[in-house]
Amino acid sequence: MKKWIFRGISLLLLLTFFYFLFACGKKKVETKFVAASRGDIQEKALAVGTIEPEKEIKVKSTIPGIVAEVMFKVGDPVKAGVPLFKISPNPTPLEYVESRRAMELAEVTMQKLKSDWTRQLELFKGNLISRSEMDTTENLYREAEMRYRTSSERFELLEKGRIRMSNRDIDSILRSPISGIILSQNVFQGDPIVPLTNFQPGTELCSLADMASLLFKGTVDEIDVGKIVEGMDAEIQIGALPDKKIPGRVDRIFPKAKKEGNATLFDIWIVIKDSAGATLRAGFSATASIQIQARKQVVLLPERLVLFEDGKKLVEIPDGEKTKKVEVRTGLSDGLNIEILDGLKEGDKVVERPPREIK
Repeated sequence: MKKWIFRGISLLLLLTFFYFLFACGKKKVETKFVAASRGDIQEKALAVGTIEPEKEIKVKSTIPGIVAEVMFKVGDPVKAGVPLFKISPNPTPLEYVESRRAMELAEVTMQKLKSDWTRQLELFKGNLISRSEMDTTENLYREAEMRYRTSSERFELLEKGRIRMSNRDIDSILRSPISGIILSQNVFQGDPIVPLTNFQPGTELCSLADMASLLFKGTVDEIDVGKIVEGMDAEIQIGALPDKKIPGRVDRIFPKAKKEGNATLFDIWIVIKDSAGATLRAGFSATASIQIQARKQVVLLPERLVLFEDGKKLVEIPDGEKTKKVEVRTGLSDGLNIEILDGLKEGDKVVERPPREIK
């Protein structure tokens, strides 16, 4: 008896399994429809880059030495002419000795010529020499006096780092060339510096810029660059400020492309017209959407519903109990929606097929 009960239960479970398998296999897939709607659409080009100051100045020294004092902190606003660094002269022993000996030699030469000039002056007063001889001796003395003064000033500047000449203070203090904000500091107190000359770039001490004048500097793909012209409006999205939209204007498109991997890109600069209340910092990563064309109140359809067959653009629409494909003419696309110029009108329904399963 138990044997028959077991067989009956097994048969019932088997029949139930086949029933659900058959029912699920025959389950009808519900057809979804999307209606064509009316709205605005824009064609945009995307640029990727960073926020940078329009003018960034790198401060360098024209004299060698050691950083004796730093008179600012990174992020400080400074005005043109404000002291930034005090440089202490650091001559080599040979440079110091040569400069001092040159000054002493110039002094000896000057004193000798001064004595000659004094004697010549007495002779001239006694009408024993001519005016030309007197003038020659005086000129030699004046030249020697000038050479001594020059060598003395050079030695004083080398030794103390400052002198006063012709009612003007000449020192080894580096001052800000522009008004702006300190962006970076590359040397600190006690660091040696190499001067800027015709033969070497010199040590970069700090950099500063006017943060009131900012640019978006980025790249745009070669596919879009032919559609962009200077003066076009742009909208900049800052990665660190997702809630802010910064308006801009295309300022410059570089004429030469560059390769990055397999992509061909062109540099583009966009002037930021208004910070929109956001605190912008140099180096912020950003993307810029450049408006190429715009259409208002046109018939729109999700671009994923447009089929491409034999060079034609088709959509699938209901036809009674069945569906049929009709050809459409399209216009602008923003990557999500596409403008329908002909073939559909507002409110027409289009079949939306479920996505194919990946096997």
